[in-house]
Amino acid sequence: MAKGMNPQAMLKQAQKMQAKMQAIQDQASLETVEATAGGGMVTATVYGDLKVKSIEIDPEAVDPDDVEMLQDMIVAAVNQSIADAQAMVEQKMSAVTGGMNIPGLF
Repeated sequence: MAKGMNPQAMLKQAQKMQAKMQAIQDQASLETVEATAGGGMVTATVYGDLKVKSIEIDPEAVDPDDVEMLQDMIVAAVNQSIADAQAMVEQKMSAVTGGMNIPGLF
């Protein structure tokens, strides 16, 4: 331990950081991100805690002869919205951690 470092002060600082990170996670669970696929034919909305809020499908995307394309668009929209939600939370967390990448934190 470096000279002059107060273990109690370090612990308090860590607890403050943990509380801020928890607040960010709580807030993120209320925020949503949206992604589309197929030129807007499918829209997926995901909360910051990575739970799917909704999936909207344009009726024109429903082709009984090509269900596979619709399935692919749904997967693409959901995957992109999850990636966007993760990026949103990571950006907010990095403001608290000062950009440090702390393994197992996210």
